[in-house]
Amino acid sequence: MTSETFARSIRSSALEMVHRTKSSHIGSCLSAADIVAVLYNDVMRLDPLNPKWEQRDRFIISKGHAAAIIYAALAERGFFSKDWLKEYSFNGSPLAGHVTHCKVPGIEASSGSLGHGLSLGCGMALAARQAKADWRVYVLLSDGECDEGSVWEAALFAPFHNITNLTAVIDYNKLQGFGRTAEVLDLEPFGDKWRAFGWDVVEVDGHDHAALKLELNKRSSKPRLIIAHTVKGKGVSFMEDDLAWHYKSPNAEQLASALAELKVP
Repeated sequence: MTSETFARSIRSSALEMVHRTKSSHIGSCLSAADIVAVLYNDVMRLDPLNPKWEQRDRFIISKGHAAAIIYAALAERGFFSKDWLKEYSFNGSPLAGHVTHCKVPGIEASSGSLGHGLSLGCGMALAARQAKADWRVYVLLSDGECDEGSVWEAALFAPFHNITNLTAVIDYNKLQGFGRTAEVLDLEPFGDKWRAFGWDVVEVDGHDHAALKLELNKRSSKPRLIIAHTVKGKGVSFMEDDLAWHYKSPNAEQLASALAELKVP
């Protein structure tokens, strides 16, 4: 399977999940889908039949509200049955509306309260280095999440401790809960701030699979940061760059239209 096909499949699954449970955050799921697809299809070292394999790469989704796209990716890779997705966000389901590691193979840490994932990733990557292990840590953050001071504490920590087996990716879709990121709390000059802290920074089109694969596979003498410029709701025309889809779920007609656009049967 190509990463592009993988991305279409997990977009489709996430749309169905959010529709079924009438939940939210589909825009955030869709903006991150290509990043997630490349990581799970082409980059990370994983064993779905042995989720706790010591030599696996670790992935932390710090923007835990985008849980549906991660669960979809794990099911696509065979960590658990796709039937689990039908219970997403229902009472008693292991697949909670925000990412949880409890009883979910392939999830390294629970998240949802924003701003903690990069710190977790720093700790895991530092532990790997001290154990002389060669696995890597990948952390996916949102842009609005970077309003949190704890993100910047971790951003200082990683270069100071020379944590070079860490790659952070920011899903820079430029929309957050209450408006455009630039209007809520402007992050720019975003890349320059991270560079000043000591990170190896690159900016890419977050929907360009070839560029993502190239940059996610690169190694550096510094912690790496990939600023992925994305579109909220990417892949479904009527959801793209529309803040409303941070909160809304598609009705049956909208779901059918979205799936038709994705060309997933």
